[in-house]
Amino acid sequence: MDNAGERVLITGGAAGIGAAIAARCRADGILPVVIDRTGDGILADLSNPTETARALEEALSGGPITRLVNNVGIVCPATADEQSFEELELAWSLNIRCALLCMQALLPGMRDAGFGRIINMSSRAALGKELRTAYAATKAGLIGMTRVWALEFGGLGITVNAIGPGPIRTELFDRANPHNHPRTRAIIDAVPVKRIGTPEDVAHAASYLLDARSGFVTGQVLYVCGGMTVGVAGI
Repeated sequence: MDNAGERVLITGGAAGIGAAIAARCRADGILPVVIDRTGDGILADLSNPTETARALEEALSGGPITRLVNNVGIVCPATADEQSFEELELAWSLNIRCALLCMQALLPGMRDAGFGRIINMSSRAALGKELRTAYAATKAGLIGMTRVWALEFGGLGITVNAIGPGPIRTELFDRANPHNHPRTRAIIDAVPVKRIGTPEDVAHAASYLLDARSGFVTGQVLYVCGGMTVGVAGI
């Protein structure tokens, strides 16, 4: 299909999974519009709602955008008894509030076009993972929002799905899981396909869900986890 002139907004798209999705979109003929704290795109601290609103206004100055990848996020690893309220607020701001603000900004253009594709980047950790109270709670919240939005927007030609990556080799993963740490080694050893994932693995899944031909798939969570959710996620 001809994607000439099509754009996709990707939050946190300057590195890691977001950058891989941006590169895949370019290869698919869809121009990525990236908002992040660094890089060559629109610069903004997406944990700040005022900066987020300003960045979204800039992104939409070139016209409506009918594809959205809510990718930005933060982990804040800590035991449950040590997870701070400040960390919980930061995780909520980036992982939940930013996604809602981006959807609301792009929704009018999607509604007018009778077409939209929204991907919320959740995580396998939403099913439960040690040291992830704030992260798991907010990533599970994204799944809940995905299902509500899918029901509300389905009649408008807009699909809403979530991707739940497992262990993916990114800078974020390496910060939360130090190299050669026994806990990190245990994570990789537990992957049924016996390797850690790559950002390109997630980008391939995103490419499918962003495609115009995926219009009969909505409200779903696609776990890109090497099989780690088998026997854990519900059928």
